[in-house]
Amino acid sequence: MSNRHEGTSEGPRIRLGISTCLLGEPVRYDGGHKRDPFLVNELGRYVEWVPVCPEVEMGLATPRESMRLVGDPDAPRLFAPKSGTDYTDGMTAWAHRRVEELAGEGLHGFVFKKDSPSSGLLRVRVYDEHGMAQRVGVGMFARAFTERFPLLPAEEEGRLHDAYLRENFIDRIFTYQRWTAMLREEGTPGGLVAFHTAHKLTLMAHSPAHYRQMGRLVAQAGTLPWEELTSQYATLLMEGLRAIATTGRHYNVLQHAMGFVKDDLEPADKAELLGLMEDYRRELVPLIVPITLLKHHLARNPVPAWIHQQVYLNPYPKELMLRNHV
Repeated sequence: MSNRHEGTSEGPRIRLGISTCLLGEPVRYDGGHKRDPFLVNELGRYVEWVPVCPEVEMGLATPRESMRLVGDPDAPRLFAPKSGTDYTDGMTAWAHRRVEELAGEGLHGFVFKKDSPSSGLLRVRVYDEHGMAQRVGVGMFARAFTERFPLLPAEEEGRLHDAYLRENFIDRIFTYQRWTAMLREEGTPGGLVAFHTAHKLTLMAHSPAHYRQMGRLVAQAGTLPWEELTSQYATLLMEGLRAIATTGRHYNVLQHAMGFVKDDLEPADKAELLGLMEDYRRELVPLIVPITLLKHHLARNPVPAWIHQQVYLNPYPKELMLRNHV
């Protein structure tokens, strides 16, 4: 199982859908934009963006009157209160066409604009007949997208300001890229076993329960029909990765990996590594600190080959510095 860093000269780039305004394009209703520096300047070095602006793409001008969701939160209407125009049917028809187009884009995820009546993913305002708003809605395009692509990692740019949510989303999109590459390049029971083996520590950090379920499923490789096997595995994979990798589970993974070298370490080296792991458990240092020292010792001592193949040790480009903050 290759552990190359996608987005560099060593491998293919991540392809992400994104709300166009987040790239700095002046497509918002007021003629402005919401350029996100992390997405453009940092993640953008490893990503091919596929921009989508529902309002502009369905034919509305910029600037334009503001719109809101009204009515039933599960099936709201898209309404422009100033003119009284109902855009629901037009947005619905456009969204269904657009998600089918996006099916051919080879996406590995999507970053949506928070609070947008078309693109907000969570807690979008929905207004009742009295003009009172509750944050209970999903933007119309975001709903169509997630219903069409339930496994694709999807997140709002606002939530990516949280270090743990950011790390989780980036982990998921790189894993999904590796998953689709495996299906395309090595779509065999052997390829699935190699993929599962390489992601052992990653899955243990996110959800040990999902890891065990997936292991039982992989044991049926070669007996279950391939489409059924991979469909079930992909569902468990992406469900499991949605769980935030907690400090406690990371600590357990560090202990597990250290077990392969602890008998070979000098007492001082062993004490140093254990001390840094404990500092991490107590949240005195970020994850990058014990991980870096652990990788040093794994590289210098005899360990099983599958340890060196663990995606957990190099899940995404180190330049993103995500583990410096979790």
